[in-house]
Order: sequence, then C-alpha cells, then structure tokens
Amino acid sequence: MNKIKIIATLGPSTFDKKILINLRKDIDIFRLNMSHLTIYQLVQKLKLLKKNNIKNICIDTEGAQIRTIFRKAKKFYKRNTFLKLSCEKIKDKNNIQLYPKFSFSNIGLNTKIKIGFSGLEVKVISKIKNCLNCKVISEGYLEANKGVHFNKNVNLKPLTEKDLKAIEIAKKFKIKIFALSFANFSKDVKLLRNILGKNNIIISKIETRNGFMNRKAISKLSNSILIDRGDLSRFIDISKIPLAQRIIIRDAKKINRKVYIATNLLETMILSNEPTRAESNDIYSSLESGCSGLVLAAETAIGKNPLKCVEFLKKCLKTYENRKTLKFNNSKFF
Repeated sequence: MNKIKIIATLGPSTFDKKILINLRKDIDIFRLNMSHLTIYQLVQKLKLLKKNNIKNICIDTEGAQIRTIFRKAKKFYKRNTFLKLSCEKIKDKNNIQLYPKFSFSNIGLNTKIKIGFSGLEVKVISKIKNCLNCKVISEGYLEANKGVHFNKNVNLKPLTEKDLKAIEIAKKFKIKIFALSFANFSKDVKLLRNILGKNNIIISKIETRNGFMNRKAISKLSNSILIDRGDLSRFIDISKIPLAQRIIIRDAKKINRKVYIATNLLETMILSNEPTRAESNDIYSSLESGCSGLVLAAETAIGKNPLKCVEFLKKCLKTYENRKTLKFNNSKFF
C-alpha cells in the first residue's frame, strides 16, 4: 500500500527551530502559503527551512482569488448596512479594498458576494467605474486577507505578479513542488508548466466551480490534485461536499493521480487539545474514499497545538493501516 502523505502548512506556530526539527520526521511536504506571505518573508522562511534541513517544500500560489487587503481589526457589519468594494484605496471607513485588481465590467446589479467565512454576504445595489456600492444581506465580520467570492465568474489571471516573483525565488532555492491555487482550466496548468518546466511537481487545487467541472482535464496535466473543501464550499453546497470529494478522487484515480484533502480536518485543535469524534470520522472516511494524503492548514500554521495535530493524524493513519487486524481482533481496540 502506498504511504499516505501528511502535508503541513507552516506559519507562526511552526516557524521555530525545535518544532521544525520535530516535524521533520513526520511531515512529507511542507507548504508555504503565498496568500499569507510577502516576498521578503518568503525569502527569509526559505533560508530558515534550508538551514534546518527541511526538504520537500511546496510553494502554494495565491492564484485566481480575490481577497480583502490588510486592515488593523475585524469589523462587524449588521444586516441592511452599506459598504463599498473597490480595488482602489478610498478614504471611506466603509470601503473594502480588494486584491488583486480586476475589472468590474461584468458585475451587474444584485450580484451576491460572500466575504470570508464568518457569514458576511452583500448584494450590489449600484456601481460606478471603480467602486461597487453594496448592501449587507447576511451579517458577519470583515477581516483582513479573506477570500471574496462572487456568484458569477470574474476574470482573473491564474497567477498574480507576486506568484511569478515567488516562483522565480523558489527556483533559486531549488524548490520542486508547486501548488496551483484556484485551478479553473487546463490552460492554467499549462501556463504554470511552461514556467516551471517538466521536472517540477504541480499540485492543482480544485476549489472553484470551474475547477470541479474541468477536473478531468486539469488532473491530466497535473502531477496530483488537492481538494480545498473550504473554498469549494463557496460554489458547492456543504451538504454536497462529501460527494464532490469522492467524485474528484474517483476521476483522478482513474488516471493514476494522487489526491490530497484539505480544510477542517482538525479545526477544533487550532484552540483545543483534542479533536472531535466527527473530525476523527472525517479523516477515516477521507482515507476510505481513496485519498493519498491529508493537509493540515490553520491547524499547524496558526494553531496552538501543531505537534499534537500531527501526532493525532499519525494515530488516525495507523488505525486505517491496521483496520483489517482491528476488525478481526476486537481486543486490539483496548
């Protein structure tokens, strides 16, 4: 049986020499998320990882996603209040600046927009050249660097300018693994392949409607697939995510592509010392459905228990590997 891989996202909780050394023996791929790193920080972190003999580093691109820019504190917006969305810096306390810059030309009135994952949703009530005037239809918190999802297609380049700079730097550090965020079409994978060359590994992330619909073509051109269930749930109802996950795995396995599962695996352990029973069951079910690896994101990047998360995940993998023995020898449960 092929070894199930553990991918860990690095962040403030894990950029520590002692923790990195502990993780080194258990983690198969170390992920650096460019959505949360500046170019300067990327260089510094790569130097730190190389110094501590961390291998199999993956650069995860920002990709074709709109995000809110930096703000000092989160803000709560009540239903029926008003705010503005713009790609420009406007002196208005209710203006939300978005990144990267994109055209508002095909965004019409009544377009619904979800901001982050705390329930905030707005509707476009009017627009001018560089600004969308919106009304809050579902209250929630506005925070920095959160995904912004429109209920219609928005034309974005598959790689941002920062992504291109990050790839250039990564090559100098001899990084061989790259994750393409928000892969929508096979042409997106082709673009990255042309930049990287044939000897690098591309993990294409399925996390949009287009990505799901074009999963077969994307998989063919990729070395492996990663399902980001969080962003995908902006396009597919959460009740259907388990089925979507199995469909993506099924289609990828037909052409011998590995699939990694991300989002909410051990969400509770970001703050707690123990996972929930539902999380344990989700991990086992994901393994049972045929995935080739599991991805820890916030759990290891900003969580208070990164080492405990990895330890529990290892226990889950051991249970799955020994499932036949446990099934026929119940005494081994105790």
